[in-house]
Amino acid sequence: MHIIDVNSQILQENTRLAEENKKLFNKYGLHVTNFMSAPGAGKTTLLEETIKKISGNYKISVIEGDLQTSIDSDRIKALNIPSYQITTGTVCHLDARMVHNALHNFHLEGNDLLFIENVGNLVCPADFELGENLKVMVFSVVEGAEKPKKYPVMFHKVDVVILNKIDLIPYSGVSLEELINNVREVNPEAKIFPVSCKTGEGIDDWISWFSQNIKGK
Repeated sequence: MHIIDVNSQILQENTRLAEENKKLFNKYGLHVTNFMSAPGAGKTTLLEETIKKISGNYKISVIEGDLQTSIDSDRIKALNIPSYQITTGTVCHLDARMVHNALHNFHLEGNDLLFIENVGNLVCPADFELGENLKVMVFSVVEGAEKPKKYPVMFHKVDVVILNKIDLIPYSGVSLEELINNVREVNPEAKIFPVSCKTGEGIDDWISWFSQNIKGK
């Protein structure tokens, strides 16, 4: 009996397409950041705040991923930033083919940055490369200090962990120190930024690091 590992084949094909995406991004000198998180962690709000801080220095485009609606894409367009909405239906992540198809809706030449806001899910997006330069995880501190250990794959694969909603720590019973230690235990190399999009605390630290680490810019 010959057993075909379907999941392995899917991931291999996705990796091939991600490499094609990367070649295209490199051709146009485009830096690509993949934002991932569980639903409600504040990805879109963080993306809005990031765009407001840096849009004067870079030409930006955004790809939004959600199961349904264009709500997040509409929020980005309200900032006068080109945004394309991918609605996946029941699929819990974006993959390289979806991103490649979405690129036909942008004039890549002349762009500096492409932000991809992945589907809200703490598990699936981690396994699918998109051809990005930078993987960023947005984590709401009220989700609990234990989550890095319970969902290690996502935390392990990202370059940056943004601990959002720190303004809620006094009401959540979560220890920020414990949470940071758990993130570092799973991924000692990740940059960690505690932030509050509501108060603005920590946002400038994230923006400063990001601006200094845009590859090719």
